[in-house]
Amino acid sequence: MKLGSEGAEVSRLGLGCMGMSYAYGETDDAESVATLHRALDLGITFLDTADMYGFGANEELVGRAIADRRDEVFLATKFGIINDPRDAAARSVNGSPSYVRSSIDNSLRRLGLDHVDLYYQHRADPGVPVEETVGAMAELVEAGKVRYLGLSESSADTIRRAHAVHPITAVQTEWSLFSRDIEESVLPTCRELGIGIVPYSPLGRGMLTGALPQDLAADDYRRTLPRFADENLEANLALVEEIRAVAARYDATPGQVALAWVLAQGNDVAPIPGTKRRRYLEENARALSVELSEDDILSLSKLTPVGARYPDMNWVAGTTAAQD
Repeated sequence: MKLGSEGAEVSRLGLGCMGMSYAYGETDDAESVATLHRALDLGITFLDTADMYGFGANEELVGRAIADRRDEVFLATKFGIINDPRDAAARSVNGSPSYVRSSIDNSLRRLGLDHVDLYYQHRADPGVPVEETVGAMAELVEAGKVRYLGLSESSADTIRRAHAVHPITAVQTEWSLFSRDIEESVLPTCRELGIGIVPYSPLGRGMLTGALPQDLAADDYRRTLPRFADENLEANLALVEEIRAVAARYDATPGQVALAWVLAQGNDVAPIPGTKRRRYLEENARALSVELSEDDILSLSKLTPVGARYPDMNWVAGTTAAQD
């Protein structure tokens, strides 16, 4: 499919790689590499990583996995969120031109590549005008280090300002049955400007699969999220049972229906569900064959979860940093 109006071509479904190295408990590099290879075999060639995932470990993992299959891959990575190795909860953002330049060089080194296909500003830096950041990103395109530019979790105004400096190919943001913020202003702005949409967490960080582990690992990032808090989780899982009832009519899983709902939002939408296991990857891929009726799309759209996406939603305006 075409992602945006600048000529980028990606698979209809992508693969978010964050959990292979970061945020969701125990990791298994061998299974992660096998999952990446299986994705390519299935035609899922749009891969998404970031320099902050595992302090660069995820980029290194992805780079090793695709080393002999680079021509098959449309690879996206991101810069701008900085983790503190001494405090897992502490993060900052940096959108300065000098940081943009050093970040791409570090990412290319870890990936073992001479260019990436899509380079996102991971979060806006409130201390640096987006025009300066995107101006530096545009220089990377001219230098051949980056093919296309993107933004992640940006406001409609920020998107317009950035696009005026250099064409933005894609905006990555959370979008799912349980996360609909994008639809008010960001989505119409992107469509007006010819910018593709890349929904991350289209499965609600696993909640929409109907197969959430009963006990999340102690270091699982979801333990910090309001929707996973005890007082909200029961109500949200009850909503997932409504999705399961729809799924039964399609001989599908709740997760496949949740993905099919996102895919049905338009041909400019390329979701990137994350997984680190082949069996879940294969389940997600089968969502491509689920075609929901208009009535089911409308009824599913009425589901309203309990709890915010993040503990502090101010990051949407770039005042704090939150991870994918």
